[in-house]
Amino acid sequence: MAAKSLQEQLLGVGLVDKKKVKKLKAETLQHKQKVKKGKIVTTDHDERLEELKRQRDDKAEKDRALNLERQKLAESKAVQGQIRQMINQNRVRKENGDIAYHFTDNKKVKKLYISQSMHDDLSRGRLAIIKLDQQYELIPEPVAVKINERDSSYVLVCNNRVESVDNDPYADFQIPDDLMW
Repeated sequence: MAAKSLQEQLLGVGLVDKKKVKKLKAETLQHKQKVKKGKIVTTDHDERLEELKRQRDDKAEKDRALNLERQKLAESKAVQGQIRQMINQNRVRKENGDIAYHFTDNKKVKKLYISQSMHDDLSRGRLAIIKLDQQYELIPEPVAVKINERDSSYVLVCNNRVESVDNDPYADFQIPDDLMW
């Protein structure tokens, strides 16, 4: 007993008529001939491949942007750690004094009580005031310059270094106590 094709089976059951079977055979024959001659154009397949390629490129671009963002975040955290370490290693112990040194922090005037020698060092630029975790620390000026290069938001006061006052035309005049700021 020979196996019947699907078309013959559908015709036997009565789901399709002879006209429809002839039309389908003609279409399949034409399709086979076009495939043999190479005239068939697979536009759907090519369009699908282009779409997949575009999606891959878009995903790669998003991944690159995400990696760049993650890398910047990691670099920022590394810089923050370096700054924290530099401050902790080079902090100058504050000598509690009776002289108030005024400075600004986020548009607010703050004061720090220090000794006369620290006041002189701050005024001459040998020391700088740094803010770390809502606390103010004193550190040497060269360290403050290095911190300022990495992130300037930490440095609150870093005066220009003045070592010699020989050229000061007002060196002979005494500064009154009430003018200390």
